[in-house]
Amino acid sequence: MPFVAFALIGMAAGWSVPLASAAAPGATPVYTMSPVGWVRKSGGRTFIEIERRYQPALMGVEELKSIQVLYWFDRNDSPEKRAVLQVHPRGDPERPLRGVFATRSPLRPNLIALSEARVLAVRGNVVEIDGIDAFADTPVLDLKP
Repeated sequence: MPFVAFALIGMAAGWSVPLASAAAPGATPVYTMSPVGWVRKSGGRTFIEIERRYQPALMGVEELKSIQVLYWFDRNDSPEKRAVLQVHPRGDPERPLRGVFATRSPLRPNLIALSEARVLAVRGNVVEIDGIDAFADTPVLDLKP
C-alpha cells in the first residue's frame, strides 16, 4: 500500500485521501474521503470543530440529544496495523481471539471509528459534546443523529 504514508500526512493536512486504487478495468474503484472537521479538546471539554464550508450542515444538530461521530483512527494507520484481522478484545489475552469485525478494536482494514456523544451545545461551526474516545486533532468524517 504505497499510499499509506500519503494518507497519514494527507489526513493530517485535511486533504482528500484515496482509500483504494483502481489501476485496471475490474479493479477496486477509487474512493476518496476528506475530513469534515476535527476533534478538539481543551480544559477537560470536548468539541467537534466542523470546517466552515460545512457549517450549514449543522442546522438542527442543537436539537439532538446525541450524535454519532465517525472519525478516522489516524494514529493507527500503517500497513502492519491494517493487516491485523484478529485480536483479543481489550488487548486481554485471557479473552478469546476474535475477528476485528466482532470487536471495537482500533486495528482494522479501514480505520473508521464510531462513537456516540451527547450534544451539549452548538456555537457556529463548533459542537460541544460530553466526550469521545478519540485523541485531540483526530479527523472527523461525518456526524449522524
